Amino acid sequence: MTLTKADLIERISNALGLEARQASDILEFLIECLKLELVKGEPISISGFGRWSVRQKAPRTGRNPKTGEEAMITARRVVSFKPSKILRDAVNT
Repeated sequence: MTLTKADLIERISNALGLEARQASDILEFLIECLKLELVKGEPISISGFGRWSVRQKAPRTGRNPKTGEEAMITARRVVSFKPSKILRDAVNT
């Protein structure tokens, strides 16, 4: 099962006794804050959860899996996530 925004909104609403609209606003604000920091290239750390960072990937030669033709993959920025030890341990128990 995938955890969706709607699921998160419902959980926030139930846990905090808020209306769904208020919970939605909180979640949207949080996501927007995280997104803006990543767009600026700033890392985000949430204690006990993990760290997101933006890395630069160099251009490289790739291969089209269907045709086998070589193709140039352009340089780009990617978001990476590294879970905290607490999260890794929780997932692995």
